[in-house]
Amino acid sequence: MKVALASDHGGVNIRKEIAKLLEELKIEYVDFGCDCETSVDFPDYALPVAEKVASGEFDRGILICGTGIGMSIAANKVKGIRCALVHDTFSARATRAHNDSNMLAMGERVIGPGLARDIAEIWLTGEFEGGRHANRIGKITEYEKQHS
Repeated sequence: MKVALASDHGGVNIRKEIAKLLEELKIEYVDFGCDCETSVDFPDYALPVAEKVASGEFDRGILICGTGIGMSIAANKVKGIRCALVHDTFSARATRAHNDSNMLAMGERVIGPGLARDIAEIWLTGEFEGGRHANRIGKITEYEKQHS
């Protein structure tokens, strides 16, 4: 698995924690920043990462901003992306099992580093169940094909 990782200024600290987790799990990743405390625009980080995941260059992507909301909205504008905004472990497990999410968004101002690590690990190691859920994902994919 290869993961693209990015944050805006509001998610720098948790992004660094997730990078450590990826190293511990021996998961290949590229950190796309940002490395600043001054205000930056989250689409400048979310959209390129989402495009890299959608193209297949990366298997999954993780985005962090203050709330995770902006990053998830931006990422979900890219065809083929299913970015889940997650702030609890149940949702992390469910979004992989039921939604086959390929991107994860979290908010540093919403959750702490320990919970963020737990969520990311569950999401990274979770499997898609397929079955009835595959039909639902297929409907989303079909919609994207018809409306692109």
